[in-house]
Amino acid sequence: MQLSIKALMENGAFTGRPVEKEIVWVQNGTELKATVFVRPLGYRSAVSDVLSSFGKQDGAAGRIAACICDEAGVPVFTVGDITGEADPQRGELNSELSKALLSAIGEVTQMGKTKSSPTPTSSGTKSPSRSAQRSRKPKSA
Repeated sequence: MQLSIKALMENGAFTGRPVEKEIVWVQNGTELKATVFVRPLGYRSAVSDVLSSFGKQDGAAGRIAACICDEAGVPVFTVGDITGEADPQRGELNSELSKALLSAIGEVTQMGKTKSSPTPTSSGTKSPSRSAQRSRKPKSA
């Protein structure tokens, strides 16, 4: 294949439109629901992952900021919004909401992928076990 926009489009190299998801989380004892749009992993999430690997930003916050967007694909959050650095008085994003957003991202990024099942062993054990070799040290009296 010769690299071109057309060839890349034909081979699914672009992430496409955001995926609509409903999330549910509990905040102060109340169950809340919201509709979010999740951008499949792409360039923004790759850049976020690189920044995280160099310790330049929080990995989970970067993933949320890169993937959670509005219907048009415009990001809803910055990393600072999630970590609380953008507005210290407001603070960081609620733990339960953060988990719900990460779960929605996981669901979208796993779409179309099949889970492989572990290969069973004939004996039913997970791995062969070996007993430790006997010590050759003489016993002390």
